[in-house]
Amino acid sequence: MLILKIKIFQINNERDAHDVKFMNLDRTARIQKTDKIDPQIYDEVFSGDIDAKTLEDVFTRFNTESHPLHRGHSLSVSDIVQTDEGAFFCDSVGFQKVDFDATLTQKPDNLMTIVYVEPNRPPFVSEVAHTLEAEQRAVCGYIEPIYMEDDNVCLIGNEESKLMGMAGNRRLGESTIIAGPFFVVGLTEDDFRSLTDEEVMTYMERFKEPEQISQAEVESDMGFTIINFS
Repeated sequence: MLILKIKIFQINNERDAHDVKFMNLDRTARIQKTDKIDPQIYDEVFSGDIDAKTLEDVFTRFNTESHPLHRGHSLSVSDIVQTDEGAFFCDSVGFQKVDFDATLTQKPDNLMTIVYVEPNRPPFVSEVAHTLEAEQRAVCGYIEPIYMEDDNVCLIGNEESKLMGMAGNRRLGESTIIAGPFFVVGLTEDDFRSLTDEEVMTYMERFKEPEQISQAEVESDMGFTIINFS
C-alpha cells in the first residue's frame, strides 16, 4: 500500500444556502445554476497521510475505520478529497475532478499544529482540535503527556496503550518504548500549543523512520522516564 497525502472537505450546514450537502455533482450544478463548486461552504475536516493507492481506497477507509484525526462524518456524496493530483468531488458513483480553491474553506480556530506518529509508519504534520475529546480520539484513549528535557514540547500518548496491547511505535532514549499512536505538541507554561515550523522539522526528522518493536518488548516496558533528546 502506498502513502497518499490528502485533505478532506465537507459542506457546513450553516453556510449551505442551497442545501446541496449530499447532492451529486449534476444536481448541485442545477440547484446552484453553475458548474463551479463553491469552496466557501466547505470546512476542512482532515489533513494527513493515509495508506491508500486510489480515491476508492480513501472512500473505503473513511467509511469503515476512518482516522483518529478526522473531524467530520463518513465520506459521502458532495465531499471533496484533495490530493497532489488535484481536488475530486465524491459523486454518486466514483469521483469527479473539479476546480476547488481550498484557501477559501474554513476550519475551527482551536486547531493545533502537531506531528502525528503511528506505529510502522512515517510521521506526518496535521492538526488536532485543542479539546480533551479530540486529543483522546487522536490517541484512541486516555491521554498521557510524556514530558522531555526539551520543556517546549511534549508527546501525547495513550495512557493505557501497553495494557491494551497496542503495537510498539517508537523507542524514546535507550530503553523506553511508546506504544500506539502519539503526537508531538508544543507547550506554554500551563497549556498545549501548536508546534513552530522549527519544531515540526525537528520532530519530523526525529521520528522519520518507523521502528520494528516486538510485542514482548512493549510488554516488558511499563515505566515512566523523562527523555533527553539532546
